[in-house]
Parts: sequence; C-alpha cells; structure tokens
Amino acid sequence: MKKLLHFIIIILLTVVTQIGGILYFATILVIKNNTEKRNLKRIFTFVALYLFSTFFVVPHIAKLFGREKIKETEIIQANTFFTKLLNRNYVKPSLNNVLQKISINFEKKQKGIKIIYLDANFPFIDKFPLLPHLSHNDGKKIDLSLIYELSNGEIINNKPSISGYGVYENPKKNEIKQFDICSKKEYWQYDFPKYLTFGRINKEILFSKKATKDLLNSILKQPEIGKIFIEPHLKIRMNLKNSKIRFHGCKAVRHDDHIHLQIK
Repeated sequence: MKKLLHFIIIILLTVVTQIGGILYFATILVIKNNTEKRNLKRIFTFVALYLFSTFFVVPHIAKLFGREKIKETEIIQANTFFTKLLNRNYVKPSLNNVLQKISINFEKKQKGIKIIYLDANFPFIDKFPLLPHLSHNDGKKIDLSLIYELSNGEIINNKPSISGYGVYENPKKNEIKQFDICSKKEYWQYDFPKYLTFGRINKEILFSKKATKDLLNSILKQPEIGKIFIEPHLKIRMNLKNSKIRFHGCKAVRHDDHIHLQIK
C-alpha cells in the first residue's frame, strides 16, 4: 500500500507541477525507510528541494527548452502566486515579447489596470500536457483574465474567483448559448471550470465590456498572434469581427471566464 501511495503522489505532483514527482521520488531515495522521524524529514526535504528547484534551478534549465518565466511588470501580473509556485508561468521568449507590447498598448487605453494572466505552460518538453488544458503544451499559449468593473462603471483589477477561472459571464436572453449547444451534444466537460474557482470572491463586480474589448484590441494589434478563444456571445457582444477570434469547439471548456491567446 505504501508503494501504491507513493506512486499516486508522484503522478499527482507530476501532473500539477511537472517537476514535483521527480523531486518527491528523489526525496524517498534519500530519506530511507529506517530513518528516524522519516515522514517529517521527507516532508521538510521535499518542500526545501521543491522551492529551491522551482525558483533557482528550473528558470535556468527552462532556457534549454526555449522557454522562460513570464516577465512581470506593473501591468502584467499573475492572478495568484500558486501559478508561479506550480511552474505554470512559462512561455517562449517570443510570447513574452508580445505580452510586453500588448501591455504598452493597453496601458494607453486603461491607466492603472493590470493584465492578469492565469495558466501559461510548464517549463519543459513540448506536448507535455498542462491539465486541464488541451493545448497549453508548447510555450505558445496563455490565458488572460477578463476585466471587471463596479456598478458605477469604475474599471478595477479585482477578479470574481480565487483561481481566475469558473465564474462565467453568461449569455443574455438574445445571445448565443453555446453551453446549451455543447451540453446537448453530451460534452460534459464543457462546464467543468465552475469546479475550479477555489472559492468565489468579489461577488459585486461586473464584466467590463469596454475594458475587455480594449484588451482584446490591444492583443489583435500584434501580428504574431495566431488565435484568440472566447465564447461566441462575448465576441458578438463586444462587436469584434476579427477572424483570429474563434470558437474553440465543444471538446474544450467554456471561455466566458477568460481569454485564451496563442502566437503563430
């Protein structure tokens, strides 16, 4: 049973962080079963090894795989520290450059409003899945948060969930209800992000049509952009007609809680 438990932990840590499984296995090898206070020492060793690797070793090795950490500025920031702790904040240098240009353009339109990123990619190996995403596996993709406002129209940096996912800007009565269409086709996973909020917060905030459109237009100005995914009803609501903004398909999940963008 202990071997099975170790195996499950290794798989889970690998799925969530990419490097955690290997580091946990190394910890087991170093701290033998007959070691006094074995479990406590294993926990301490793993945490220390993981933190050191994540923040001091991985960024250097990632360069060998053509990836680097997202360059944070006053405008570009992670929604949560856990994105960085779990090594889900790596992109190709070209995407980093695009993000910087997007931020410069967007800052001219919305002073003081941040571009908040969610999941990007792991640091190593193309085609290694970043679950639950289908395509965040080559350093070319990133999710950005929608932008919100208060009831008086003031644009703010707050988000409606801890993770940044799972709180949807649902279609209005006269808009396309893509969720219903995909549900009727039995794509059960389409609505799954509602279970990944890790807690809903700032319930008083509202979707900002203007500021989110400004962000999307700043993205579209970059010729390196290949595709953008948002829900069809939001594309129509914001009167965006660029062909790079596409429907992602029912095999994916809902995109009325975030913007997915990728470079060519």
